[in-house]
Amino acid sequence: MATSRHRVLALALSVASGAGLWNAAGCRAANPAADAQGSARPAVTFRHEPNVLHIEVGGRPFADYRYADPQIPRPYFTHVMTPAGSRVTRNHPPDQVNDLTDHATMHPGIWMAFGDLSGNDYWRLKAKVEHERFTSSPEGGAGMGRFAVRNYYLKAASTDRIASEEVSYTILAIREGYLLVWDSTFAPYGEMEAIVFGDQEEMGLGIRVQTRLAEQFGGGITDAAGRTGAKEIWGTQSDWIDYSGTLEGKWIGLTVMPHPANFRKSWYHARAYGFIAANPFGRAAMKAGPKSEVVVKRGDTLRLRYGVLVHSADSKQQTNIAAAYQQYLGAAGAP
Repeated sequence: MATSRHRVLALALSVASGAGLWNAAGCRAANPAADAQGSARPAVTFRHEPNVLHIEVGGRPFADYRYADPQIPRPYFTHVMTPAGSRVTRNHPPDQVNDLTDHATMHPGIWMAFGDLSGNDYWRLKAKVEHERFTSSPEGGAGMGRFAVRNYYLKAASTDRIASEEVSYTILAIREGYLLVWDSTFAPYGEMEAIVFGDQEEMGLGIRVQTRLAEQFGGGITDAAGRTGAKEIWGTQSDWIDYSGTLEGKWIGLTVMPHPANFRKSWYHARAYGFIAANPFGRAAMKAGPKSEVVVKRGDTLRLRYGVLVHSADSKQQTNIAAAYQQYLGAAGAP
């Protein structure tokens, strides 16, 4: 696994070093050659406070990674900002006047969780995901930064560990915005014979967008196959899914990109109120076939990889998600 992750880091560095990066002001560089020479590569930096890692790009806030929260017993990214400085995830906690306030703790921003992992419900916060430690300390640099953590999944109402998760996060500044490269590997813990991922809608990587971007308030959901809207996209599969809209004069949004080497393609759980999940487990729940049961035996692992693009531009036409998807594949690497 270490060799694989080192390869991913090398590829990410290659992508970050190439042309087509954002400059520190959050605008697209007019001269890609200047990017290649490194003059317009905004630095990714980290600042630690108790239980939270603040991430900045070019001196501007990008996101907070919270790994210990008494109200939300699983790690998550929140307060996610675009290169232009607009918040793209819902306020956390939700603003009682300006936000939809449903799922206030379950939908904090960007997260990975499972409604059924060996009978335990981490999505609805009925069991805890415990941050053990940073296995790779936050390391920033021009155009990219990274860190890695180890999490343990605890049995509900218990301190017993049932599964481990090794996660690496890489943040890249690319032409289309900020790209979060997410790489998780799961295994049974200790003497556990196996862990079982069940079949529900609420499984996988989830995002909750800024309320004003929600489809019901004028935002839009599209996918790589050209489908639009929550009703048309729900339960389908494609290379990526995007939730975007106009805010403060900019076209901004979040794009979720499941890696094609995941054990199965993700179905999309898309909702008009501002929510998306990329779910490779819920085959029956997503009305796509018989009930799924993904068993990971002791000695085996399950790897899940995703890209999350945070983008902003003056117009929708200036946003090239297909190009960003190819950059994600280059950064994430081959199987």
